[in-house]
Amino acid sequence: MTAPHHRVVIVGTGFSGLGMAIRLAQRGERDFVLLEKADDIGGTWRDNRYPGCACDVPSRLYSFSFDQKPDWSRDYATAPEIWDYLRDVAQRHGVRDRVVLGADLREARYDVGGRRWELTAADGRRWTADALVLGVGGLHEPARPDIEGLDEFAGAVMHTAQWPERDDLEGLRVGVVGTGASAVQLVPELAPRAAHTTVFQRTPAWTMPKKDVEWSPRRQRLFARFPVLQRAVRWRTYWELEARAPLFVRFPVLARLGERVALRELRKAVRDPQVRDRLTPRYRLGCKRILLSSTYWPTFDRDDVTLVTDPIARVEPHAVVTADGARHEVDALVLGTGFALTGSFDRIAITGLDGRTLAEEWSTGAHTHLGITVAGFPELYVLLGPNTGLGHSSVVMMSEFATRYVLQGLERARTGARVTSDSAQAAFTTEMERRSRHTVWASGCRSWYLDRFGHNTALWPGSTIGYWWRTRRLDDSVFVPVSSSPSTTRTKETLDA
Repeated sequence: MTAPHHRVVIVGTGFSGLGMAIRLAQRGERDFVLLEKADDIGGTWRDNRYPGCACDVPSRLYSFSFDQKPDWSRDYATAPEIWDYLRDVAQRHGVRDRVVLGADLREARYDVGGRRWELTAADGRRWTADALVLGVGGLHEPARPDIEGLDEFAGAVMHTAQWPERDDLEGLRVGVVGTGASAVQLVPELAPRAAHTTVFQRTPAWTMPKKDVEWSPRRQRLFARFPVLQRAVRWRTYWELEARAPLFVRFPVLARLGERVALRELRKAVRDPQVRDRLTPRYRLGCKRILLSSTYWPTFDRDDVTLVTDPIARVEPHAVVTADGARHEVDALVLGTGFALTGSFDRIAITGLDGRTLAEEWSTGAHTHLGITVAGFPELYVLLGPNTGLGHSSVVMMSEFATRYVLQGLERARTGARVTSDSAQAAFTTEMERRSRHTVWASGCRSWYLDRFGHNTALWPGSTIGYWWRTRRLDDSVFVPVSSSPSTTRTKETLDA
């Protein structure tokens, strides 16, 4: 049976995948399809449904610029509300019927002779495409900690990114492993339900107050009637967040101002000086992800919540044993241990020119050009790829900037497939390393922003304006044509370099 061919195949139906599909449709492109491994669209906001799950970027900015929602319920939307928004947007813009559900892409191989990508899903279904766009996201595949005995635990073990429909945690002694962005939302919701909550903390996190204001019906009506007013508020929010960029990338010393605010809140929230000391970070604000919550720290003032900072040595069937020998009896374990940054890409065997695989190319670091294209992989585009995350604003904007760049690449490809040169990618990698060197992320803490070599491959070391400027126009000199012979393409690239 002949595999169906499309001009563009998009993988993933979160913000990036849907945004790409909508922009293609708006340009009159009809020959594209979206592959989604799950049974519904939505990406991160479909999968993350633990109690308290919400966005930590204001709703008016964490949404598509071309489809503003006038009736958000609050400043920081909850996960179910964002999921509903994505499904509504897909339906409203007519791309919902282009989604193939249950299509878990496992292999993508570039055929040089046919100038196309050959794609295979886990169930054996196949497609071919002139161009492949990966909107799979970096924070998608759960990271499960390597703890001795975890698989032998007798009670329920659940990850925040794989929450069950019913968790049945009422009245149980619950252990929470991890104190990152998910845990900071979950713990305040979980503590009143559990008989006792024990939080196992490796590193304390900087937590800033979350000013989460509900949207009144009057405000919603005004935004619906006067869209320009909502856009004005959106722009104000954008500049407020953008003003924080220098704190991360140019003047980390400015972080001390935020640290004073956070520590003042900590003193007000936690009475016990010993607990307060263990919750106090010893690294610069912003080195790890800054968390937003007005309820997390006060939770540790409860008598039925215990903070444990000794490292976990092992898990027994009914307890967690820490390095000091203490046994902490628990009935259920919740893993708030984050995501494998390249996990979404690792699950797909991607092969480009000369048999180069993405896994091999990224074994020494996830290198790209502008976080969008990869040398050796013709007409492969990545949305929200390496070095496009943010510590201060909305990644939805970064995805939209990248989408505009991809659209230009697809238009240029009408005259022939092209591939990013090795030299252009190497120059961009060097630039990212140089610009990251004196950022707050490199100030000494351990975080998922840095890969195992200590290099920042997650975040954009600059402002969103800077990324918009870099991606506003596709530079032909970065690319070389794809020859019918892989070796010829590499040779030409070397000569161009």
